[in-house]
Parts: sequence; C-alpha cells; structure tokens
Amino acid sequence: MDRRTAVAALGAAAMGSALKGGVSPSPGFSLGRLKQSVSRWPYRQIPLAEFARAAAGMGLVAIDLLGPDDWDPVREAGLVCSMGYPTARKDFIATGFNDRANHRMLLHELEETIPLAARHAVPNVIAMFGNRRGRGDGEAIDNCVAGLNAIKAQAEEQRVTICLELLNSKIDHPDYQGDRTAFGVAVVKAVGSPRVRLLYDIYHMQIMEGDIIRTIRDNREWLAHFHTGGVPGRHELDGTQELNWHAVAAAIADTGFAGFVAHEFTPTRDPLTSLRQAVETCTV
Repeated sequence: MDRRTAVAALGAAAMGSALKGGVSPSPGFSLGRLKQSVSRWPYRQIPLAEFARAAAGMGLVAIDLLGPDDWDPVREAGLVCSMGYPTARKDFIATGFNDRANHRMLLHELEETIPLAARHAVPNVIAMFGNRRGRGDGEAIDNCVAGLNAIKAQAEEQRVTICLELLNSKIDHPDYQGDRTAFGVAVVKAVGSPRVRLLYDIYHMQIMEGDIIRTIRDNREWLAHFHTGGVPGRHELDGTQELNWHAVAAAIADTGFAGFVAHEFTPTRDPLTSLRQAVETCTV
C-alpha cells in the first residue's frame, strides 16, 4: 500500500461533528535537536492506540497524516497530530491548487479544517499542487498563488500552517506538477505568508533532484515540514539506501528547524523495530 491508496482511509471523517473544547499542551521535543514524528499509513496494521503508545515510548512526539477523528486518540497517548488531512478524497494528490477550477472545493475544505486544527493544536494541514494535465509552470504558479492568497489570512489568524507537498513525478505520482523544489519555492515565496510553506519530502526530492543537504540549507525559510523515506524503494533508513540519514538529520537541525521530521517509509522488517532504528538514526 502507498499513501495515495491510504488517503481515503486516513483522511478527515465527521468534519461537522461537535468538538470538545480545550486541548492539552503540545508534547515536548524528541531526544536530540529534532522533533520526530511518524506517518500513520505505513503502520495501519497496528491499532492506533497501540501504535501511539509505542511511538511515544521510542521518543516520537507526534503522528503524521491523520484525519480529525484520530486527533484526540493520539493526544491521549501524549502525542500530537503533526500534519492533518483536510479531506478523504481519493483524488487528493492529483487535484490541487494549480487549477483554478479546483479552488472553490479546496478552499472550502481548508476553511472547515483550519479552525478544527487550531482547536486541537494541530500545527499543520497538508495541501497539494496537483497534476499538470498539460498546464505550464508559469500558469500553474499563478493559479496556486491566487488560490492560496484566498486562504492565507485564515491560516495566519488560526496559527495553522498550510504545507504544500513536493512529490516525485518519475515513479510514484506521474504528471504531478510540484515535483521540484524551485517550483514550490516560487509559489510560497509569491504568497508571502509564514503560514503557507512547503512539505519537503526527502524521498521524493532525492528521486527528482538529489543534492538534498544543500537544497535544505538554501531553502530553509520556505520549508515547514519534512518526510523521510529511503531511496530506492521507500524503505528503512539504513545502509541499503542512497542517503546518509544521520547527516541529513544533522543538516536539518543545523538550520535551526523547529518543525517536525516525520518518518514515512514502508518497513520491510518488524515495523516497530525499523521505526525505532530510524528514530535513533535521526537523533542528532
């Protein structure tokens, strides 16, 4: 299973349900200089409550990519949702801000989700650039900026960051337009809001660009969130992979990054053992 398949199962549910007032304080830092999180979807076989307890026990402070129904159960384990879904649409990745025809739907989803996220102390919600479908980069950038300009004030008021994800178009998401750092930076720089930033997925950008550490250093002001995943295969962060993950984690920490680094790899061995090893590798 990949994340595209898991979006519907992990996305928002019961968006209009009544919410209890008040949230507990956000959890503290992971061991070391980074706040480490983990994406839920690669570990769906483990019940959420059990998974949250295990994650907390190994020093993780958050679980990534959850819909609103799962935000409270994660908090009960002393964690926070580090990245929330605004919708359970199956076409979530392909249908993005690069097409103005999508803006009404996307803005409605975010307008409902952002206040919920604020009330539950969820710091980030995810958004997508969308598939090209023949659209040039210049037009796509203008469209993204127009759409995000319409929602940035609410994000700023609620202190919730909209994170647009960079994905590879070579292997996992053919035709996805936000497949290069420069494209994403052009969008968020033009929007000019501290609450509209990039989700820099290291797995995807290693496939598309490489040069990970320099890119992170050069673009640190535009990056609000990171995902990990080994190349090739999106598996463990170990010696079978192209990157020195400890060095990457240290480079992120050296920029003064205060957000979350969320592990998003599919384990090939015992899942919790693999996750614990990743946490240790990225503790710097």
